[in-house]
Amino acid sequence: MYAFQSKLPSTGTTIFTQMSELAAKHNAVNLSQGFPDFDGPSALLEGVNHYIQQGSNQYAPMIGVASLRQAIASKIKRCYDNDINPDTQVTITSGATEALFAAITAFVQTGDEVIVFDPAYDSYDPAITLSGGRAIHIPLLPPSFAMDWQRIADAITPKTRMIVINSPHNPTGQTLSQEDIAQLAELANKHDLLVLSDEVYEHIVFDGAQHQSVLRHKDLSDRSIVVSSFGKTYHTTGWKVGYCIAPAALMGEIRKIHQYLTFSTTTPMQLALADFLNSAPDHDQLLPAFYEGKRDYFNKLMSESRFSFTSTPGTYFQLMDYSAIQDMPDTEFALWLIEHAGVAAIPVSVFYQVPPKDMRLIRFCFAKQNSTLTKAAEQLITL
Repeated sequence: MYAFQSKLPSTGTTIFTQMSELAAKHNAVNLSQGFPDFDGPSALLEGVNHYIQQGSNQYAPMIGVASLRQAIASKIKRCYDNDINPDTQVTITSGATEALFAAITAFVQTGDEVIVFDPAYDSYDPAITLSGGRAIHIPLLPPSFAMDWQRIADAITPKTRMIVINSPHNPTGQTLSQEDIAQLAELANKHDLLVLSDEVYEHIVFDGAQHQSVLRHKDLSDRSIVVSSFGKTYHTTGWKVGYCIAPAALMGEIRKIHQYLTFSTTTPMQLALADFLNSAPDHDQLLPAFYEGKRDYFNKLMSESRFSFTSTPGTYFQLMDYSAIQDMPDTEFALWLIEHAGVAAIPVSVFYQVPPKDMRLIRFCFAKQNSTLTKAAEQLITL
C-alpha cells in the first residue's frame, strides 16, 4: 500500500453529513443539516428549465455570466448603497464554501495567522491549514456569544494576515452591531488586515434589525472579501451557487484560485438567478418575516418542552439548552436524541476548538415546513 502523510490528519467527515446519515438510518426528523425541506420560488425553478430547454448548457464564463454579476451589483447598491464594478469585483462560485476556500487560499501563506471565532463554521480551518497558515481561535461564550474586542486586539500579532467574521452567525444566530463593525474597522486598519466576511445569511435577520454588512462601510469594504449564497436566500442549497465580492486587486488573486477549483458554475441556474433578482427584488426584503414566522412557530411549540432558549436573532438556526433533560456531553445527547425522540440536531461543541466547560447546547434548523416542525416538537416535548 502507498505510504502517505495526511494534510488534514485531524479532519474527518463533517458533523452535518454524519447527523444527516444517522437521521436517515433511524427515520428521524432531520433538523440538523441546514437546508429547507421546501422548494424555491416557482418562477426561479421555471427559469432554470427555460434556459436548459433553450440550450444554455455549456460552460459559463469563469467569472460568472454578465447578467448575474450585474444583477448582484444592483442588489448591493440597493441593499448597502455601495457601488461595485460587476466586471472586476464580482465572481460567481460553486457555493459559498468554494468562495471561502478560494479567498483563504489566495491570501494566506505559510506562517500566517488567521483569527476565527468559535463556534466556527467547519470549512475555515481546513482551508487555512492547507494554505500553510494557523487558525487562531477566539471563543464566543454563551449565553450572549458577544465579541470580546480587547481579547481580539490582544490576539493580533505581526503574523496576523486575516480575520474571518460570520454574521448572522452559524450556529449561534448572533449578529454584529454597528459598534462591532466600528471596532473591526479600527483593528483592521491599524494592523493592515484582510477581512473575510461570511454573510450567507445576510437576509435572515429578525426583530426589525438591519444586517451590518461590511459593504455598508467604505473603510472596511476596501479591505474585505464578502461571501454570500443564493442557496440560503432562495431555498435552493442543492444548486451550490454563491458569489464573492472584493476590491478589484483582491478579486484578481481570488480568480486565480477559482479558475483551478471549479472554473465556472452551472450556466442555466446563473441565468435564471439573474432574471429572478431583477424581476423579484422584494424577495430578500420579505425573507426576514418569512423565517421569523418559522422561528416563532417552532419556538412556541418548544415552549412546552424542557429545553430552554432565547429566540435567535438571525439565520434559520435555534440553539437550545438541554440541561433540564440530560447531563451528558452534547455529542452524546445528539445521538441520544435521535434514539429517544426521533429528531436529529447538531451538537454545538463541535464548532469549537476548545468547547466551554459544561456547555449543554444543540442546534435545530427551523427552515422546514410547519408540518415538519410540528412533528419534531411533538416528539421533543415528550422528553
